Amino acid sequence: MSDEIAARLTEMGITLPEAAAPAANYVPYVISGNLLYISGQLPLDGGKVAVSGHLGKTVDVASGQRAAELCAINILAQAKAALGGDLGRIRRVIKVNGFVASAPDFIEQHLVINGASNLIAGVLGETGKHARAAVGMAALPLNAAVEIDAIMEIAE
Repeated sequence: MSDEIAARLTEMGITLPEAAAPAANYVPYVISGNLLYISGQLPLDGGKVAVSGHLGKTVDVASGQRAAELCAINILAQAKAALGGDLGRIRRVIKVNGFVASAPDFIEQHLVINGASNLIAGVLGETGKHARAAVGMAALPLNAAVEIDAIMEIAE
């Protein structure tokens, strides 16, 4: 991991956890050429879903943003595992897809996913600025409030 990224993580009070093992028949990441695809990450903290329920029903926007931050932390943990511990190999976060468990009338998915976008850009700087989607869903695995995946360009 680059010293600059490590310093930003420390400054933000973030310690990356061990990358979570998949909960079903899939791999947590795939590297193809110079692209790193990271499977959907839930808002896990200490191995458990930290924010569950539906935005606009049982979860408020601030809690949803915290869930998105946890997803982003777990994305960075998977990237660290994929890249042999060196987040400095990330050349660009290309795309982030955010899925928000939402009540039918909830329309602030974009605000929820800002939690992840802000954290990723805060840790990686310009490299972390990305295209994204923020989509409302009827339900997510394990009743998680948010799930996020990512695509990154990496150095060989």
